[in-house]
Amino acid sequence: MLVAVALFEIHIEYAQSLKEKRMVVKSLRDKLRARFEISAAEVGLQDLHQRARLGISFVALDGPAADAQLERIVTFIESNTDARLNGWTSEKLDFDAEVAL
Repeated sequence: MLVAVALFEIHIEYAQSLKEKRMVVKSLRDKLRARFEISAAEVGLQDLHQRARLGISFVALDGPAADAQLERIVTFIESNTDARLNGWTSEKLDFDAEVAL
């Protein structure tokens, strides 16, 4: 079992206030949660008008499944928001299947 964690940094060029930025971030966060059944939250850059950092996490059976899910998430972010994806990074934490109880 793997836990995948990723950080996405987006740029919202037209945002002139934190309220405008938060509307875009909240919409994207809610869409990601609904579409992929993942955890998602704004985790950084809260005081900047045009930039946001989103953190996501999910559980996958193996590395290829996690990589495929991450690719789908990136594609979704790039095509379902007015914001531009500036970059992203991810980590996969591997947990042994046999745990002593």
